[in-house]
Amino acid sequence: MVDEGRVARLLRGVEERLDRLDDAGGRLAGASPDALPDALLLDAVKYLFVTAIEGCVDVGHHVAASERWGAPDTNAAAFTVLAEHGVIDTQLAARLGQAVGFRNVLVHQYAVVDDQRVMAYLEELGDLRAFVQQVSRWMTR
Repeated sequence: MVDEGRVARLLRGVEERLDRLDDAGGRLAGASPDALPDALLLDAVKYLFVTAIEGCVDVGHHVAASERWGAPDTNAAAFTVLAEHGVIDTQLAARLGQAVGFRNVLVHQYAVVDDQRVMAYLEELGDLRAFVQQVSRWMTR
């Protein structure tokens, strides 16, 4: 059985991080990563992305395990499982799978992090917000 309190806490955490990312996006709008007034702000943005995406992944794994839908073999697969069971839509699941790849680059530095792309992602928070909305709606079914 899904621990509704846990899912609610995780989703609130994601929303709080998204609000902070919105604020950072306003402060960084139009700035070049090479000319930021405060380089720590960009580091904070990266951390907020990592933790927001991880919060969504945690929800996915928890719901899949609690509903006995099987253990996803990857973090991206957690979203696929949710889509297969009607929690989120399939297009959103695919985009969130790509977000996991972005998170992996930030955390593990598999590739050089393009700071300009990180800043551009500040204008693309809709998928994470949609995840919160769709899971919340599913929880109240």
